[in-house]
Amino acid sequence: MKRRTFINNISKASLGMVAVPHFNILKSKPKMYDDVIGHGNFKYRVHKSWGELDRTVTPVKNCHEMVMDSKGRLIMVGDDVHNNVLIYDKSGKLLDSWGIRYSGGHGLSLWNDGSEDFLFICDTNGSVLKTTTDGRELMLIGHPSEYGAYEKDAVFKPTESAIGPNGDIYIADGYGSNYILQFTKDGEFIRKIGQGRGTGENQFQTAHGVCIDYRGKGDPTLLITSRAANCFKRFTLDGQYIESIVLPGAFVCRPVIHNDNLYSGVCWSSKIDYVEGDKNTHPYNINPNSGFVTILDKHGKALSNPGGTEPTYQKGKLQRMVQDQPIFNHCHDVCVDNDENLYVCQWNANKAYPIKLERV
Repeated sequence: MKRRTFINNISKASLGMVAVPHFNILKSKPKMYDDVIGHGNFKYRVHKSWGELDRTVTPVKNCHEMVMDSKGRLIMVGDDVHNNVLIYDKSGKLLDSWGIRYSGGHGLSLWNDGSEDFLFICDTNGSVLKTTTDGRELMLIGHPSEYGAYEKDAVFKPTESAIGPNGDIYIADGYGSNYILQFTKDGEFIRKIGQGRGTGENQFQTAHGVCIDYRGKGDPTLLITSRAANCFKRFTLDGQYIESIVLPGAFVCRPVIHNDNLYSGVCWSSKIDYVEGDKNTHPYNINPNSGFVTILDKHGKALSNPGGTEPTYQKGKLQRMVQDQPIFNHCHDVCVDNDENLYVCQWNANKAYPIKLERV
């Protein structure tokens, strides 16, 4: 059954002018697999070689994030400067490839102004770029000290962005100083959200992702990842803390909203708690290659963990979730198409291309 795609149309984007080279490549059909993973009403058949390409022509290092545009194309960003951006169709054929200088290509968000799609690329080397879907650069946001937001020596390594209903740009400095930075659609600084790295309500332990949540009644809200704290934190659009959605054991990446549900890649899972500042409990040292996907409903209840243990609750409290099947290494992002199939991008996964999970 066809399901509606989730694309938010909001106000006009600014125009720009810098060209970035791109080129076209095609590929053959992928092999299919019969493994079925997941729980309850969210089960999926694994197509592990769906996105495989000729590595001598179109190599990847880390497949970081993917979005679906208004044409139904699947757009992925990575950190290989031969081709930072890969554009697939749903069959796994490569339609286009561009980007030759985003060596820290990490975050990818799509915004539609009502007539055209735009991309926001976060480069962890210290910039956020707005582009057209064919690679023309329209805007660059650099180090926050240029806007009076940081001191010059503060670390800035942006990992994700989200665009608000009025076009405001929210940037997650997840590998840097762990603030969320809010700018106008024209790149003028508004405010810092949160109080940087730490364990308080208004602090983050790796503010890896951010999205706008339009579900439910009332005003839209920000959902912000606090990855090492195994949770998402909800804030108002002007930066007031509301609540935390705790996911024990799951080092979640960015939240992805599709219809009523939230999807996220889990980069690691752990049977013991992470302790801030304790190198022995860093996920690198606990359970490497232990990723899976988690799916939550609009109330924050875990429904399914493809590749992970089934979500269970005791006295209303979610129990620890860990990898159950060694299908994934480090799930870094999930893209959902209009048939509710999933496309999983992985970090540090032996240069693996995206994997398709076909909903069954």
